[in-house]
Amino acid sequence: MIAWLQVTSGRGPDECAWVAARVVDCIVREAAVQNLDVRILEAIPGGHPETYKSALLSLEGKDLSEFVRSWQGTIQWTGTSPYRPHHKRRNWFVGVNHFAPPAEHVFDTQDLRIESMRSSGPGGQHTNKTESSIRVTHLPTGLTAVAQEERSQNRNRSLALSRLHQRWRIEQQAQHQQNRQEQWESHSALERGNPNRTYTTPAFKPKRQ
Repeated sequence: MIAWLQVTSGRGPDECAWVAARVVDCIVREAAVQNLDVRILEAIPGGHPETYKSALLSLEGKDLSEFVRSWQGTIQWTGTSPYRPHHKRRNWFVGVNHFAPPAEHVFDTQDLRIESMRSSGPGGQHTNKTESSIRVTHLPTGLTAVAQEERSQNRNRSLALSRLHQRWRIEQQAQHQQNRQEQWESHSALERGNPNRTYTTPAFKPKRQ
């Protein structure tokens, strides 16, 4: 069984990005205690070292449901800001979202270009001598994702597809948000009054007695 957890600081300040990184550390430690395989598929760093605006984790193992439920939702951390010690706020919040990893059929195979290549990591014995690294390109959008951590080409293929789906999902959310913004701006323009046509109701005349 495989599950994904996304840890996000949302639109919170740097303190929330700091908490997000601490939450990721806790998830990794607890997963290890429960013999779950956990890996960070992708992370967006915050404005300070060792902080995350968001991170996507893949969990694999038996009986994941309870573990996922225990983390899903809003996480509150109460404490003094590590960056603004005199700040009055002491409650900081991050979100943990669960969703299933995408199957390959989420994308039309005709829309994908999958390329194998050699790893671009450091030289010496750590260099991957075989072309096990994978780059996936979604042709309609131009989005790309690369995976080269694993020795297995199949595993890197799965990781690259997962990352591509995550980026595609973010693009879709951004487009949805833009559409909502355009709708709101249109609504605001209507409230301010930019009429295309103007109608006047005739004056009411009472009936004669």
